[in-house]
Amino acid sequence: MKNRKRILIPVVLSALVVLLAAVVIIVIQPIFSAAKKNIQDSSEIHVNPIEGLSPDFIMGADVSMLRQIELSGGKYYVNGVEEDCLKILKDHGVNWIRLRIWVDPTDDAGNGLGGGNNDLEKTIEIASRAKKLDLKVLIDFHYSDWWADPGTQTKPRAWGNLGTKDLQKAVYDFTANVIHNLVKAHATPDMVQLGNEINGGMLWPDGKIWVEGNESIGGFDGLAALLDQGILAIRDNDPHANNPGKRIKIMIHLANGGNNDLYHTIFDGLTAKGVEYDVIGLSYYSYWHGPISDLVSNMNEISSRYNKPVIIAETAYAFTVEAGDAQSNLYGDGLQEIGGYAATMQGQATAMRDVMAAVAQVPNSKGLGIFYWEPEWIPVEGAGWKTGQGDTWENQAMFDFNGRALPSLNVFHLVRPEEGGKFIQANIVELSPANAKVPLDGVLQLPTTVKAKFSDDSIRKVPVTWETFDPVVVKDPGTFALNGTVEGTDLKATVNVTVSYVRNYVTNAGFETGDLTSWTVEGDTTAVNISNEAQNVYQDVYALHYWLGEPFHFTLYQTITGLVDGNYSLSLWIQGGGGEKVLQLFAEDCAGVTKTVDIANTGWQQWTNPTIKGIQVTNGTCTIGLTLDSDAGSWAFIDEVVFFTDK
Repeated sequence: MKNRKRILIPVVLSALVVLLAAVVIIVIQPIFSAAKKNIQDSSEIHVNPIEGLSPDFIMGADVSMLRQIELSGGKYYVNGVEEDCLKILKDHGVNWIRLRIWVDPTDDAGNGLGGGNNDLEKTIEIASRAKKLDLKVLIDFHYSDWWADPGTQTKPRAWGNLGTKDLQKAVYDFTANVIHNLVKAHATPDMVQLGNEINGGMLWPDGKIWVEGNESIGGFDGLAALLDQGILAIRDNDPHANNPGKRIKIMIHLANGGNNDLYHTIFDGLTAKGVEYDVIGLSYYSYWHGPISDLVSNMNEISSRYNKPVIIAETAYAFTVEAGDAQSNLYGDGLQEIGGYAATMQGQATAMRDVMAAVAQVPNSKGLGIFYWEPEWIPVEGAGWKTGQGDTWENQAMFDFNGRALPSLNVFHLVRPEEGGKFIQANIVELSPANAKVPLDGVLQLPTTVKAKFSDDSIRKVPVTWETFDPVVVKDPGTFALNGTVEGTDLKATVNVTVSYVRNYVTNAGFETGDLTSWTVEGDTTAVNISNEAQNVYQDVYALHYWLGEPFHFTLYQTITGLVDGNYSLSLWIQGGGGEKVLQLFAEDCAGVTKTVDIANTGWQQWTNPTIKGIQVTNGTCTIGLTLDSDAGSWAFIDEVVFFTDK
């Protein structure tokens, strides 16, 4: 009997333990299930964690369209369950929101202009809801009645005729009123930005820093005076103004996050005027603003130069090239290779992970975080970019066209090492064909890289080794293909070569050396630089860019020697904003008559091909180039300069 009891007691205890465990599982399982309902399944994507990521790294979302979408009937879902959009964002790792505010976003009849109709009432409502969810808040003062950006900084209608001092007072009063009412509503912002993407200043012309035509502008003096009034209004109404650790942080925000020259121009100017701010904000969209290496270089340099932390105030990427309404979208199919990622949910997540990693690496912990621009902007009638029009952004939202949270929304929490994710090295899954051109009997220069799509849906350039070829293949016009090998994959690379009838005698014709090799610039050399912003390049990787915030002139030229006497043509591709007093393509010192053609730029991405024909060369030499004389602010991009024999 004793032995039997000894056996029974452990058996009974074991049974009780199993029963208790089952009860615990039954009780706890619904709790876990309820929690998981609030997070979209992430099994469709993989996000590599970012080691050393700060616990307070800003995972922000600009949700300025949210209230208008809700008023227009838009709804949001996670795992099939309708939920408050702000709560969905928080559950997925978002810890800050950003809200733009306009002065009076209505027309003369009092109707909303669209784009969110972001007045004080809507701003207070969303900010208050965010605060109740323990989300921090950034307020984006546009100081306009509607969209403000690098090319548009229009005064509010009510401020249009104000003199200098009255305009400054209007900035103070409006800013003070917004902060006062947010504080009163228990929605004190944690950060504000004064102006939106103020590359050329704000509240034009009083706060404009570059001249168009004969206009009178305020320059940096005017811009600094307006910013100072906004700063004073914030400090006067901030309940924590005397506590540097808690007071509202003030950001100055520019676009073109990879353009170091731009940031030097603006922040050197503001520093010289003694403007006191806390944070440098950057917009960075890889398909508009160049490679992420430029962003990294710029952030690292300016954070040190001005001793300020940096933050990506705007960024985004597409999850599809499809559209959810009849309005055309800003991101189209041709931007995938330019942007560096496939337009998929994985590509969207990888793009955002890479931007976060870029900010996290800024030295001395000066990279604060990012804000995703309008992840909630789903296509809903009545919530377009302009009243009566549709959504231009829905394929860059982080919800599908029906408001269902995408797996890519998980990027905000999956990047955190504490989530337990594993680092997986991406591998090459596809190689894009490359292209090369060579003139008849010329020297074939093959590209040193090809574009590869990786398993994380990133698209990157990788080194390639081409097979040997017989030089005789460039003796006849036509096309042929060569194969190449890329380390790390068995996939074959391909380059399609075109042998042209025409020989281009210009050296570094497309500025593909990344500098001005073979070219000479005389005059205001600081106005000229080489750009690799993909949306501003006509062909290949680089283009020449000019701009200066003060009147400028220069001549760009190259002397070509060893020419056979005869008739030639000269052409280039150019796009720009216009407004130059003199802009001419020329050919001279050819022993014939100097020939020129006037150029008139008509707008962004409106490429033209000015051409001079019948250039007579009788001494084996010709100097070709471009001469410009302009007031401040004119700009253009130049690519593919060609000097060839007339046929």
